[in-house]
Amino acid sequence: MIGSVLVANRGEIACRVFRTCRELGIATVAVYSDADADALHVREADTAVRLPGATPAETYLRGDLVVEAALAAGADAVHPGYGFLSENADFARRVTGAGLVWIGPPPEAIEAMASKTRAKELLGIAPLTDVTEDDLPVLVKAAAGGGGRGMRIVRELGLLAEEMAAASAEALSAFGDGEVFVEPYVENGRHVEVQLLCDTHGTAWALGTRDCSLQRRHQKVVEEAPAPGLPAALEASLLDTAVRAAKAVGYVGAGTVEFLVAGGRAQFLEMNTRLQVEHPVTEEVFGVDLVALQLAVAEGRALPPEPPAPRGHAIEARLYAEDPARGWAPQTGVLHRFELPREGGAVPREGGVRPREGGVRLDTGYVSGDAVGVHYDAMLAKVIVHALTRAEAVRRLAHALDRARIHGPVTNRDLLVASLRHAEFGDPGLLDTGFYDRNGDALTQPRPGAEYAAAAAALAEAAGRRGRFGGGWRNLRSQDETRTYGDHEVCYRPTRDGGYEVTAPEGVRVVSAVPDRVRLEVGGVVRDFAVAAYGDGVVHAGPHRLEVRPRFTDPREQTAPGSLLAPMPGTVVRVADGLAVGDPVTAGQPLLWLEAMKMEHRVIAPASGTLTALHAAPGRQVEVGALLAVVSDDATTEAAQEDQTV
Repeated sequence: MIGSVLVANRGEIACRVFRTCRELGIATVAVYSDADADALHVREADTAVRLPGATPAETYLRGDLVVEAALAAGADAVHPGYGFLSENADFARRVTGAGLVWIGPPPEAIEAMASKTRAKELLGIAPLTDVTEDDLPVLVKAAAGGGGRGMRIVRELGLLAEEMAAASAEALSAFGDGEVFVEPYVENGRHVEVQLLCDTHGTAWALGTRDCSLQRRHQKVVEEAPAPGLPAALEASLLDTAVRAAKAVGYVGAGTVEFLVAGGRAQFLEMNTRLQVEHPVTEEVFGVDLVALQLAVAEGRALPPEPPAPRGHAIEARLYAEDPARGWAPQTGVLHRFELPREGGAVPREGGVRPREGGVRLDTGYVSGDAVGVHYDAMLAKVIVHALTRAEAVRRLAHALDRARIHGPVTNRDLLVASLRHAEFGDPGLLDTGFYDRNGDALTQPRPGAEYAAAAAALAEAAGRRGRFGGGWRNLRSQDETRTYGDHEVCYRPTRDGGYEVTAPEGVRVVSAVPDRVRLEVGGVVRDFAVAAYGDGVVHAGPHRLEVRPRFTDPREQTAPGSLLAPMPGTVVRVADGLAVGDPVTAGQPLLWLEAMKMEHRVIAPASGTLTALHAAPGRQVEVGALLAVVSDDATTEAAQEDQTV
């Protein structure tokens, strides 16, 4: 039997595997990069081994170092998690060659299915080669890995070569394999997948379907099980196809077969030869622990002939440190407070626990006080709810996210709540991958009530000053105090009775104000705001995150017209070939590429003109707001040259 498991991964999935190992009495070993030295998965493991370096290529993608770590720590087995080396057949062979148990499918099955190009060949599906205008739009896709990295939609034939190069570079960085291919792109289909679990005795379970259609940049955001509204015949066909594909390659362990469903027909996409990020929704519906079952299969035990019967509906939302209103840009910083309601308790299940209907399950790699860095994926947590019906699960998940206290970097929490409560999401017949293309602008609008949250923030600060320094109402009334948070200016004055009067925004009556809680009456309704500040220029008032604007602008913060600032912290991975100061550029021309948290961002010229400064070079680490380049329009450039000659 397995006595000790090393997880060749980090963050949330490492913590998830460790949780099951603890329940089964199995010792745990973590590996970590220098950037992860104080990460939660390191703190939760029984033993941890350092992989020197910070980037994935130096650490989590170094199979040789991971195997050495397992042997040094005395582990019996290696669980790959997902991403990184989880679908790398050479890594699986390296693990078994070292005498360790590989908790995953045979290397031959990985080779047959983990490469999307070879999987399609096995099923008789040929990728596009000579792409013409008639084939557009097409999808450029990484042959290895997943998670939306190494994928590009191409709608103009002239951009195909450029997008293939960009996708290849991104795939090489994320998975260590730069192979890409091209396939037809189906607009607005549904992304549906089948969870498989196979043992070494010939039993193959198809654990129902999942719908993962809500995606941004080909990265799943909301997932649920079972996939709602599928015709019975189509669902049966998907389950049958998935089992046949698994048996065709002698598959063992957990895996997922993915399809694109449109017009009542299903198109095979790929098989992921690993545990999926969204596996918890299947666990909740079937009442199983897939990690415990992976371990049992790896020990050679047989599955029962049939899986447990499904029950109810489960839905999962991925909580990211990112700003949906700014192109989903990843965010970094200290997660000062991270709390979600956990009502409902837990009930036993095979190999673990699941929340009672209405409870909240949190799979995360962070706790309050942890820092979100630039090197890895921006996902903070997966929040999962199980209920008897889809409508109940959706409502409870939205409620739990809405009540969460997430203090620190910008997150997609408000987007998730708005998505779950959107009428289109409530109708399974309208689900498809174009949801955010159609509704993104509306869903990323500022949350209502920010002006009142700003008033609460100002009054909490005033109450704090009064408590520290005394003072308050004066017989000779002075000018109103003003504070600005984002776009909201607040004006107030202390009153004779020790309270406050708010003059802007209008229509606000102060019920009470202390440094950490303010109650305001607006339109006859009392609103309660818990207020917290951490000295980082941000105040959290209720669910609102407010950036404090200083009363006077620091002249050093002014930038020249045409300055291109880093939209996110990250690494410069590429500069346009031959680009140099003095070159003419055109509006929309790509100048350089940034990578952060496995996401690549293209920085383009904002207008036609001349490149008058270039501060970016491949490999340079930059913080958000760092000056990357300056593009001056021709008039500005000529004026500057004339000034120099006077």
